[in-house]
This record gives sequence, C-alpha cells and structure tokens, in this order.
Amino acid sequence: MTVGHDLHYTAGSVEACGYYAQPQSGAVRGGVLLVHEAPGLGAHLRRRADALAALGYAALAVDLHGGGRFAAHPPEARQLVEALKADPAELMVRLQSGLDALVQQSGGAAGNLAAAGYCFGGWCALELARAGAPLRSVSVFHGALASTRGASQIAGSVLVCTGDADPFVPAEQIAGFTAEMAAAKIDFQLCLYGGVGHGFTDRDVPDLPGFGYDGRADRRAWQSFVFQLAEHSADPGRAA
Repeated sequence: MTVGHDLHYTAGSVEACGYYAQPQSGAVRGGVLLVHEAPGLGAHLRRRADALAALGYAALAVDLHGGGRFAAHPPEARQLVEALKADPAELMVRLQSGLDALVQQSGGAAGNLAAAGYCFGGWCALELARAGAPLRSVSVFHGALASTRGASQIAGSVLVCTGDADPFVPAEQIAGFTAEMAAAKIDFQLCLYGGVGHGFTDRDVPDLPGFGYDGRADRRAWQSFVFQLAEHSADPGRAA
C-alpha cells in the first residue's frame, strides 16, 4: 500500500505544487526526485511516483513551472522551457528546492537519493547531477544530453534510455555524451531502442512527427531504471 498527496514548497521565485508518494508502512529504501516533461507535472509522473512508492521508495514529482501549471499546447510548453533555460541559476534553485523538499518529507531517504527525468526533465536531472548534487544515480528518459557544465562533478551512476529515431537526441549528441562520460570516468549505461521516437514512455504523448509511445521500450526502460535504483539500495543479485 502507498500514500500520495500534493506537496507545496517554495522553489526559487515560485510556489511549487509537486506530488509526493511513499510506502504506507515500513522503511523507505531511498528517495527519488522525478522531473517532468516540458508541459509540466501531469498524470504521467504522478503514476511513476506511485509506482516507485509501491517498490518501497519515497518519490517527489517536482513542479518546475510553479503553481502546478501545466501547458496544454506545445507553443506554451516551449515558452515555459525557454524561460527556464534562459535563467540556469533559477532552474538549478528550483531543482535543488525539490530535492530539499524530498529529503525533508521522507526523512530517512537523505542518504540514498536518485533523480530521474523525462524529456526536458531528463536533461534537467542530468544537469542537476552535473552540478554536483548528492545523487547515487540519475536516469534520463528521452531527454537531451548536451552539457552546459561537464561531468566532473557527477557523484553517482548515469542511465540513459533513448530511441534511435528521436529527432531531439540525434546520434551526434549521443556520441558527445558517451565521450563526456568516458572522459570523466563516470559509471554510465546507454540503452538505445531501435525504431523508437521521442516521448516513448508516455501513453499520452502528443501526436507529432518524431513522437510516439512504445510499450516495449517503456517496459525495458522501466526495468533498467528499477535495477539501477536497486543497485544503490539493496543487493540486486549477482550475475551467474
């Protein structure tokens, strides 16, 4: 059994309304910060938070736009993202505020923190790790991989799950990412799904060129994510 509720917290210049979920009873295995896609916090990440709580984790799906704002149309979502990217210091404050709220709410999760993000949120989670946040792992699902600060401060493992038909994560970006991780000697995994486009984890992904939900890739990515979390919270089992 799990419990979930909206969580209000201050995040830089906005009052945020995230979604927090945790097991109803028993020890928490760790804390997971979930970062939403460009439109904002919606049903997709609420479902993910509940699923993580069912596995024993405390999960906070953050609200980067403030006030629980969710952009219903792509032009509005692009505007919101561009505003955040234009002020990287404010973006980082909002991400760190979410991490602080997760620690405060969960109590025992402070020593075992992870972050994961989808689309725009995947890039945000990776940037939070690049900024030196105390994360044991970071997972990126169909998120951009270009770096603004380098990988030298990444403290934990990195998992990237992306499709080879994603127009927002081209082959040259993937090559640059792998070179960046290798140069910094980061423990990283790259899962590349053939014929899969952008937003493949979201059943409600917009019907746009290059986008598309893919159930098989979604399941595989989730399994990789859960295993990476388990590596840092319990013994996942030894290879034969």
